[in-house]
Formats: sequence, structure tokens, C-alpha cells
Amino acid sequence: MKNEIDSRFHGNDGFTLFELLVSISIIAILVAIASMSYSTASKKARDSRRVEDISAIQKAAEQYYSQNSYVYPPTTGDFVSSGVMQLWPTDPKGVGWTAYTYNIATTYCACAAVENTSLGNSSANNCTFAASGIYFCAKSQQ
Repeated sequence: MKNEIDSRFHGNDGFTLFELLVSISIIAILVAIASMSYSTASKKARDSRRVEDISAIQKAAEQYYSQNSYVYPPTTGDFVSSGVMQLWPTDPKGVGWTAYTYNIATTYCACAAVENTSLGNSSANNCTFAASGIYFCAKSQQ
């Protein structure tokens, strides 16, 4: 009886090749799912920041408009120099990604390129509004 117990617990203690392959395959699948989820979450977070930044630009432009004889800021530098914004926002993806645009004639248009096109509301960075697009834009409220 003692020999049966000893041989059962003190035999070959390694894993079979099949067990190792199954374990490695399961781990690889879990890593792939986790990395896809992380990538999607990162894109959503960056797009959310872009929408917030465009909203902040829109609020600052309207504040400048009411403080400066009903004229919108002519350049992005005027937002900072007038004190309505501390800094001009930068894209969360960094250098090499499409920067925020601000165009002005008699009214203004501020846009940011988005990674999730269902969030976009413009097909171009000149406030050509559509149901979806590669840009999220805001224009003057006056």
C-alpha cells in the first residue's frame, strides 16, 4: 500500500507537451483580448479629451466675443494673450497627429480629428457638419 502512494506522488512531476500547449494557447488568447480592450479604451479616452478640448475652445471664444466688442479671437494666440485660456490645448495622441484647427472669417470653426468616426460630426475641418465624420467640430453660437 505504501509503495502505491509513494509512486503516485513521487513519479514523473512534469507537464505533458499537450498540457503546456493548451496552457500557452489560453494565455495567448487572454492577452490578445486584453490588448484589444486596452486599445479601444485608449481611443475612446483620447476622443473624449478632444471633445472636451473643442468645447473649452468654444466657451473661450464666446467669452472673448463678449469681452472684446463682439469680435471673435483672430488667432489661437489671442485666446491665451487675452486670458480666456491658459494654454491652447494639444492633441492627446501627441506630435504627428492632426492638431486642433481654428478658422475664422466672420464666425469661427474649431475642429479636432477623432479616431472613432461615429463620434465625429463633420467630414472636413471647416465645419461641414454631417451625421458622422473624421472630425469633431464646433462653430460660433452668434
